Amino acid sequence: MPGTVLLLAASPMGKGRLVDAASVLPVLAAVPPPVLSGSDTANVIELADPLDPQAVLTRLRAAAAAPGPLTVYVTGQLQTDRRQHLPHLALARTTPATVRYTALPWHWIKEELRLRPTGATTLILDLHADQETWEWLQRHPLDCGRNNAVYGRVAPPPTRRGVAVPAYMRGVATMLRSGHRPPLEQLHQQALARTAAENGGGRLADLVLTVPGPAAGDPHAAVTAAVQAGRHADADALAASHERTAAFTHGPASEDALHWTEVRADLAMFAGDPVRSCRGWLEVARMRLNSGQAADAPAVEAAVDRAHHQWGQIRDPRRARELGQVLAELRGRVPGRRAGALDHVRKQLDQLQTQG
Repeated sequence: MPGTVLLLAASPMGKGRLVDAASVLPVLAAVPPPVLSGSDTANVIELADPLDPQAVLTRLRAAAAAPGPLTVYVTGQLQTDRRQHLPHLALARTTPATVRYTALPWHWIKEELRLRPTGATTLILDLHADQETWEWLQRHPLDCGRNNAVYGRVAPPPTRRGVAVPAYMRGVATMLRSGHRPPLEQLHQQALARTAAENGGGRLADLVLTVPGPAAGDPHAAVTAAVQAGRHADADALAASHERTAAFTHGPASEDALHWTEVRADLAMFAGDPVRSCRGWLEVARMRLNSGQAADAPAVEAAVDRAHHQWGQIRDPRRARELGQVLAELRGRVPGRRAGALDHVRKQLDQLQTQG
């Protein structure tokens, strides 16, 4: 099956730029697509210094939806927004004051990749952080999703003025240009060694990212296999069993239990059951809010957004009216990042009142 490669290089224009991210793209673009992907053939999507986070999201979503292995190369800089203090990938128009509106929230990357089969996705990252984000990363891991392999580094803020170069990604690209793709762990270690050598041979202060991917026996693999075989009821039964165990062990509002509730909502979508999927996402949002999570917390916004999307797929007017009332109440509390979401629900409900 052909692979997909997404090359994303982004950093702000002007004095806020910490790294010349796009400078590595010509070297990466010179690598044969099968070598970039690790598959016999591959399609390559390239984004150089994009302006709009929604446009990046669209391309990321298309890459995530493609069958076969996906490799995502990201070069750029991380900044935190002033409202939630969460990491974002800065884009061309990003400034410290506009991070929330002009940068790509890092959790969007994780959310778009979460539906992919276990072990089918690899992220190779060369990121630079500003001071606030670097301090945040000392307390929180950079979450790239539990199903994905991750290799790379996050560099600390520069100690002197000037724009850094993406030395780690350039090392990766230079080795791949030979036409040979070594095992990813080996490629990663060689790129780190090259980066250290460029740093004068001293020890790097970088935060090294090494996540080989899901271990053998990961419960998600069995669920994925059932979905791929078209055994949707079996997949849901497996996920429901893990959900019950997590709820009994950690509580129904625990992250482990809610994760499996989210998995079941996704499984309902794969099975073509938008009613059950919408209901599942509404339940996740309600549980998160009732446990004290903020209305603009990423997991809460994502749950309501996904419930909204699935609600739009329901063709039974009675069920749509029933769940639309719950969604409207939640949208009043969780408006999300898209303007007019609550108005959309209300207009659709008005139209549904005239249907049988």
